[in-house]
Amino acid sequence: MEKNPFDLPLELLFGMAGRINKKRGFLFVSKVLGKHIPVIPAVSLVSGALLGTRFLEAYYGQQVDTAPLVQGLMNQERSQEVFQQLMQKRFELPEQVLFIGFAETATGLGHSMFSCFQNNAYYIHTTREMIQDIQPSITFEEEHSHAVAHLMYPREDHLLSTDAPIVLVDDEITTGKTALNIIREIQKKYPRSHYIVASLLDWRSDEDCQRFRELQEELNITITNVSLVKGQIKVEGAPVEKNDNEEKSIVERTSSFPKIIQMDGAEWPRLSYTSMDSSDFPNQRPYLLQTGRFGMISSDQNLLNTYCEKTGIELGAYRSGKTLCMGTGEFMYIPMMIAAHMGDDVWYQSTTRSPIHPSEMEKYAVKNAFSFSSPDDPLVPNFCYNIPDNYYSDVFVFFERGTTGERLRSFYDVVNNLSIPNKYIVFFG
Repeated sequence: MEKNPFDLPLELLFGMAGRINKKRGFLFVSKVLGKHIPVIPAVSLVSGALLGTRFLEAYYGQQVDTAPLVQGLMNQERSQEVFQQLMQKRFELPEQVLFIGFAETATGLGHSMFSCFQNNAYYIHTTREMIQDIQPSITFEEEHSHAVAHLMYPREDHLLSTDAPIVLVDDEITTGKTALNIIREIQKKYPRSHYIVASLLDWRSDEDCQRFRELQEELNITITNVSLVKGQIKVEGAPVEKNDNEEKSIVERTSSFPKIIQMDGAEWPRLSYTSMDSSDFPNQRPYLLQTGRFGMISSDQNLLNTYCEKTGIELGAYRSGKTLCMGTGEFMYIPMMIAAHMGDDVWYQSTTRSPIHPSEMEKYAVKNAFSFSSPDDPLVPNFCYNIPDNYYSDVFVFFERGTTGERLRSFYDVVNNLSIPNKYIVFFG
């Protein structure tokens, strides 16, 4: 281990699993991100803020009292208290800074990092959505991923056209190629002098770090790397091939059909954009304005906090006990914030595109897997993980946008057959 400035136990941050991917056969499964493993929602929000303090220290030399945030991770029952204190007094930025979160896994982390600053902060996340009403400003590829294309759709060009430093936020960096790819693309169209690459985990080798130094010299820029943990890894073995018998798509049980909850359009601002899937099927349901997909500023976050708190209190009234809240795909941060306001004994995770090999082995990070066709694009397999039998009383699944009943059927089959008595599907558009 090269750097661990907060002395965080590694087992607190991640577990290991086998990725079903010929390009990269392993996966660091985050225990604080809220993606594959359920977390107390405030834990994920606090981890983004702690990464924000690393940025302030490394880039601006600002010393921040990080003890409460570290305690919020180490003693996770205190995370909600720590998160509430942070929201009352967020950090200040001395200049404009643009934060960019990587889809789909780091959309929530990038937003969490952005949201801990009260001024001068801009946020946008990359997306795999193909939107017809607006042209992408940036496109680039994530070479090791099962879904390589990233696009950026800022509604206003000023998010990129200034000389403001850009903070690229990812949950984990193995080689750093994704960051280098987007830096090249941004620099071609919107040149600037400073980039910051922020991640929970940084596993770049000496050769990978050298590539960062070479790009700095080539483009005459400065790249600052910040993380909660920096180290190196040694990979042995071969990628895991897909085993269809290890995923559950439907488990035969008797259970009630999920209840549909439609959020009020007057309270949640929307954008009337149309997306197309890989078969050119159009979805004309509106997007939410403040997810970060189309860009947002610090004052937008203040309004979003209010919306999420109000909705969390309303949905909390439906609960009967231990509750699982699930975001879907790139739609992570808003469901996480809502879950943080739904009361105690609420856990959060998200569906994902990532195909992971499940196993009951001790200390293995993914115990079970459920597969279904993506409601946004039936040709794209989606998954959810680590949902034990007879563990939760309630589940709330959050969709940014609705779609046809036929396209939701595969996912409904999975949710309807989970051994959770009370099931709710929440649609925003």
